[in-house]
Amino acid sequence: MRIRTALLSLALFTGCGDSEEPGTDDNGSLYAITTQLLVADPVESYVVVTKQAEQTASLSLDNAIKVSGRALGVGIPKSGSLYVVSDESPVVTRYRLNSAGSLDEAGTVSFLPQGVTSLGEYQANFQFVSETKAYFFDGATAQVVIWNPTAMTVTGTIPMPTLVIPDTVLAFSGAVVHVGSQIIMPVGWRPVSGVGITKKAGVVSIDTATDTATIATDDRCGYTHDAALGLDGKVYIATEAYGAAVYRVVADSPEPCLLKFDPQTRAFDTTFYRSLGDLVGGGTAGALIPGAPGTAYVRVLDETLAPVAEGTHPRTMASGTGWQWWELKLDTLTATRKADFPSTSGSVFLFETENQTLYTEFGAGAASTTFRVLGENGKPTLTTQGLSFSLVQLQ
Repeated sequence: MRIRTALLSLALFTGCGDSEEPGTDDNGSLYAITTQLLVADPVESYVVVTKQAEQTASLSLDNAIKVSGRALGVGIPKSGSLYVVSDESPVVTRYRLNSAGSLDEAGTVSFLPQGVTSLGEYQANFQFVSETKAYFFDGATAQVVIWNPTAMTVTGTIPMPTLVIPDTVLAFSGAVVHVGSQIIMPVGWRPVSGVGITKKAGVVSIDTATDTATIATDDRCGYTHDAALGLDGKVYIATEAYGAAVYRVVADSPEPCLLKFDPQTRAFDTTFYRSLGDLVGGGTAGALIPGAPGTAYVRVLDETLAPVAEGTHPRTMASGTGWQWWELKLDTLTATRKADFPSTSGSVFLFETENQTLYTEFGAGAASTTFRVLGENGKPTLTTQGLSFSLVQLQ
C-alpha cells in the first residue's frame, strides 16, 4: 500500500510544471538538482537544471537526464561543471553547461581500478579542493580516492585500513567541516545485520596539502555523523537522527551524544561529553545542523506528531516528520526550542544557493523532497519528486 501511494503521488507530480510565482533568484543563477525515485523498479534518478531553487515551485522532470540507480550530482559551485555518479557504477561522468542552459556530457573516469564498485551515499563524500584536485571518501573500501576533475584521471589513494571493524558497515558523513587546509570528515559504524549502531565515534582529518589522513576515535557513543564549527575553533560532533531513533527503539543502544574534536591536536577532547537528550530537557534528540556562527540545531522527536509504535524501524522514524528544531549555542551549550520552525523530517541536508541556505524535508514514502530556507521560519521553496541528496549551483 505504501508503494502504491508513493507511485500515485509521483504520477501527480509528473503533471506539474514550474509555477508562475515570481521568486528571488531571478539573477541568472542556474542549479543542478539530482533526485532519486526510490519507488521506481528498478530505481532511477534524474538530473534537472533549474533557476528556481529559491522560488516556490514544483520541479518538472521533463527533459531531465535519466541515470540508473541512486545518483548524485556534485561539483564546484558556479564552475559550470557537474559530475554525476550512481550507486550502480564506479564511473564519474562529467557534464558541462552549454549556452542554452542545458548539460552536455564531457568525459568520464572510473574508480574501478581502485577497487570501488559503487559511487554515491552523500554529496559530501565528494570534496573538491580545486579544479584539478578532488577526493572521494569510500566507506566500502575504507579509502579516499584522489582524482583530477579537469583531466578526469585518478592521481592517488589514501588507504585507511584501521577504520575497518569486523561485522560492521563503515559510513562517512554527509556533513563535513573545513578548517584551514583540513577536511574534517565524521565517521560512523553500524552492524552488518540487524538494527543498531556501533558504540564508536570517529573523525578522519585529511591534510589537503600533503594528502595524509589522521584518524581519531572515541568509544563513548556512536553514529556521530553530524558536525558544526564552534567560535572556539573546535568541531562539535554529534549523533545523527538515525542514531537517536535507534536509541529510542532498540534496547542497550548508545545514548546520543555531543563530543568535541580539536583540529589542532586532531583528537577528541576526552574531558568533554554531553547527552543530547539532557541538552534539550529530555526526549529523543539527535543531529547537529550548523546555523549562524557559533550555533547549531538539534532535532527532537515530537511523539504527539509522530507516535512510535512497536516495531517501528529507526529509518522510518529518522526520515519521517515530527522532529522539532532546537537552537544550541555552542559556547554556553544552552538550547532553545524554535517553535516558529515547522517540525520536519529528522534527516536533513544543507545546500547553499545564491542568497539562501536550504535544508531538505523528505515526504512520506520517499515520494518527494521540499527545500526549505534555514531561517525565515523554514519557508518552503522548490518541491521535487523523490529524494534529493544533492544540489549544485552551476552559475
